[in-house]
Amino acid sequence: MGSLGLASAKDTYEMDGRSRRFFAPCPRGLEGVLEQELHDLGVPATFKTDGGVGFTAPWSTMYWVNLKSHIASRVLWEVGQGPYQTEDDVYRAAYALPWPDWFAPSQTIKVKVSARRCPLPSLDFLTLRIKDAVCDKFVAMRQRRPSVDTERPHIKLDAFLDQSTITFYLDTSGEPLFKRGYRIASVEAPLKENLAAGILRLAGWTPSDVLLDPMCGGGTIALEAALMARRIPPGMARHFAFERLMIHDDKLWGRLREAALTKRLTDVPAAIYASDQDPAMVKIAQRAFQGAGVVVDVRVKQSDILDLEAPAEQGVMVINPPYGVRLSHPDELASLYPKLGDWLKQRFAGWRVYVLTGDARVPKLIGLAPSKRIPLFNGDLECRLYEFVIVPGGARRRLGMR
Repeated sequence: MGSLGLASAKDTYEMDGRSRRFFAPCPRGLEGVLEQELHDLGVPATFKTDGGVGFTAPWSTMYWVNLKSHIASRVLWEVGQGPYQTEDDVYRAAYALPWPDWFAPSQTIKVKVSARRCPLPSLDFLTLRIKDAVCDKFVAMRQRRPSVDTERPHIKLDAFLDQSTITFYLDTSGEPLFKRGYRIASVEAPLKENLAAGILRLAGWTPSDVLLDPMCGGGTIALEAALMARRIPPGMARHFAFERLMIHDDKLWGRLREAALTKRLTDVPAAIYASDQDPAMVKIAQRAFQGAGVVVDVRVKQSDILDLEAPAEQGVMVINPPYGVRLSHPDELASLYPKLGDWLKQRFAGWRVYVLTGDARVPKLIGLAPSKRIPLFNGDLECRLYEFVIVPGGARRRLGMR
């Protein structure tokens, strides 16, 4: 994928010598993919957990991960942790932290609390107590308190409670990282950009492989592939919450952005194809490609999926069909899948095909035996990413495949 490893960059781009603790949440099922990506970005110390990956690294690494990660949903900076038994313990733990050192009372805040096996009865009340503690600390130290804005806050505070410990975070990303900053139009039942990037990684796709997305919708999969192939940082077109923190180092940030820009390629090593039967979706995809600066890198057209021919002898196909749970048309898809299986066997021998779906009937309906079944979550919807290796008809018969 090409990356400027922070293991080598950190000596040049360092705010201070101190490492900090961060946590990068991601779509469930992509924790291993995210951990590998962080290693590729030069993050040496990581720990994988359900729903994300923690890491210990210098401040510059947080900048780099926000800018370069295709998989992370956010990067949270762990600012404190402590034991608790009561709501008052939570208040005291929050009050003990030096919030006025990190942001100004003129900035608005939002507190989000999540928990696992927390014995206290009300997360809403805990949210209120943490907000009170932060505001009281500001009054004590700055004689002013920040206002709350639950819609578009300047600063997002996250707190996580397990059975006995509360951990506080400041969100360094702001808008979720899957919001790359290039989309103009919204798409019904969209595939999040970081999930699309994770699927490409799970598929083993590399920029030297021909890629085809024959049901591209808004073009997310093809676009993520083009960004990876061109080594364009996915966060290059957006701003981040860390830019609002008082400890933000704008010169350091500027140097890192410039370093990332020098790694971009002028074109993609192998062709990327995308198509959709809906002309409106094709136009939305084209606008997204234009906004991201990759319009010349993706060959997109309007076509029914069953009319397509293989654009190369070998390649990777990724399909995210509008499965029934998402868009309420299960019967239409049930009739499509047998035709899709025949189409793959007849025209795409030599290809690896990946289908993301929440419909467990797909392998049976498509008439092919999956070589992999990878659990993933598209939001709260549990899905499977099925891998089908399409072999020539004669080989299928010798192997006893349908």
